[in-house]
Amino acid sequence: MLVSVAAILVAVVGVAGLYALGLANTFDSAEKIVDPFPKDSSRPPVAVVPEAAPAPQNILLLGSDTRGDIGSLANAGGLSDAIMVVHIPSDRTNLQVMSFMRDSWVNVPGYGDRKINSALALGGVQLVIQTVESLINSRIDHVAIVDFEGFKGITNSLGGIVFDNPIGFNSSHLPGHFFAQGPLQLDGTQALALVRERYAFRDGDYQRVRNQQIFIKAVLNKTLSRETLTNPLRIGNLVGSIAPFLAVDDGLNSAYAASLGFELRDVPSEKIRFFTIPTLGTGNVNGQSIVRLDFAQLEVIQQMFQSDTLDEYTPPAEPSL
Repeated sequence: MLVSVAAILVAVVGVAGLYALGLANTFDSAEKIVDPFPKDSSRPPVAVVPEAAPAPQNILLLGSDTRGDIGSLANAGGLSDAIMVVHIPSDRTNLQVMSFMRDSWVNVPGYGDRKINSALALGGVQLVIQTVESLINSRIDHVAIVDFEGFKGITNSLGGIVFDNPIGFNSSHLPGHFFAQGPLQLDGTQALALVRERYAFRDGDYQRVRNQQIFIKAVLNKTLSRETLTNPLRIGNLVGSIAPFLAVDDGLNSAYAASLGFELRDVPSEKIRFFTIPTLGTGNVNGQSIVRLDFAQLEVIQQMFQSDTLDEYTPPAEPSL
């Protein structure tokens, strides 16, 4: 979704400079995350790329449904229930988006083995970045937190989203509502209930992550459609609907987004690939239901992050639950 905003800003720049400036100011009004990155001494090495090539980028996206008393996403102290790393390679010809299962059992630096979604509450954004960097053996360049309430505004500002639902289910977040299998026209309230659902599925969070990935693909397709890009009012509403529910590091501003959007202008939606961090299934630790990571596969992913070849990765089949 952030990449979509970048592409929109670039498209508008060619249409009306003053309007684009207004959009940039709206985007830059998002909350700034103070001191989000760990000390250099505790971080992985910088990826090596040809001297003349732009550096690959790793953007950490966190989804949260808890705000602090002062309305701060970065200081809310809740759990990060959606975790994704967007990898943008040096050649800017594709994108990979890797999701993390919220119950992944990992080493949280300074706290031992815990669920990955607890890192935000234990040590804020800095600890989340440190935890994720230790898993991918690569640096995070930028970070953004999106409040789940923002899903409502994004969906409504686009005039609704068509979601191709793989599994019919009774919603636990909208009691009495059944999400039928097949294409569904969703409004904001329905979209939020759908991307949060896990209790209705036999494999729980596995299906929730798949649904979140399908939803984001649908948002990208609708955002980058001619219907949206030729409608200034819709573009303005979209950017305006994101900013109040977004917290970013200082470097993830409209200038960076516009530059990145320009570099990615020729990347078609089919070159944006989603996959989930490899796992070995679920387990139980001290009464907690956890997801066990496949660390052998994770070593392969770490090497590909470091060599900027993640587009060559073929995810293994998901475990049977």
